[in-house]
Amino acid sequence: MTPCRRIGDAGEVHHVRRLPLYWRVCLINGAVFAAGTLALVLSPASVSRTVVASEAAVLVVGLVVMLVTNGLLLRSSLAPVDRVAREMQVVELSDGLRLEEPTTDPGARLVRGYNSMLDRLESERSESSARALAAQESERHRIAQELHDQVGQDLTVVLLGLKRLDGRVPPDVAAELELLRESVRTGLEDVGRVARQLRPGVLDDLGLASALAALCSDVAGHSRLAVRRTVSPALPELSPQQELVVYRVAQEALTNVARHAGASTVTVSLTRLGREVVLEVADDGTAACGLRPGSGLAGMQERAMLVGGTVTVTGGAGSGTSVRLTIPVVGEQA
Repeated sequence: MTPCRRIGDAGEVHHVRRLPLYWRVCLINGAVFAAGTLALVLSPASVSRTVVASEAAVLVVGLVVMLVTNGLLLRSSLAPVDRVAREMQVVELSDGLRLEEPTTDPGARLVRGYNSMLDRLESERSESSARALAAQESERHRIAQELHDQVGQDLTVVLLGLKRLDGRVPPDVAAELELLRESVRTGLEDVGRVARQLRPGVLDDLGLASALAALCSDVAGHSRLAVRRTVSPALPELSPQQELVVYRVAQEALTNVARHAGASTVTVSLTRLGREVVLEVADDGTAACGLRPGSGLAGMQERAMLVGGTVTVTGGAGSGTSVRLTIPVVGEQA
């Protein structure tokens, strides 16, 4: 004989908990109204044609009890909806924070689905940023190659041609010829500088330390900044992508200092702390350059995320600003 399944079995309760939120609200309201109706039927209370004060009081009390009971039963189901709605207004994918899952359904399923959505969006954003930055680096490499091979060589030919004209032009034109040669030489240097900024060939040829040294020298040569550089000799070996991220963050931070900080001195340090490599660019300026709109902070953070790193900005107006990049060293002991 097949045993009967009681309404209170765990399987039935689990089946009810898996109902959509709409039907759960309907069941809760139906249960409350049914209980109120049953109480009125079984109780000796009655309502006369002309409602007296005692009968009105009973009706009001019954209504209040039904509303309070209904509210308490719905609270556990609908509270997660409000939590998710509030969180959606302020959520940031980069902070990594997730809502704590409640112990009851359907709130747990709602929060679990919301957290899963954030994880998926964060993964898709990271992949999209990686593709965008890879395309950007490829385009920079192409433009730098064009500047070096085409524009740079054309200017070199012009410079050599002007040099061959020495002694073959009238004396009154020699001075103008020299000015023209200086202009071409300056343009050739600018083309080389722009090409190095677009694609640091020294990073591929001589490594990160030499690339940072060249970057600091270039910034100091084209601004009034005194650039101090410290590179630890005990740095672990970084992947090419990690080295490129370090270089680009340093480049962006130094550009912000030169343009916005109003500083006189900036310090660039690259050290190892435990199982992390830390790049810090600190200035003595009067403006929080890393916090200014359009200063490239979002780009630096996106680059850091590609290699599992983080970028933080500390300081503020009057106290200088420090941009700190932290990259974990994978597969090595502290």
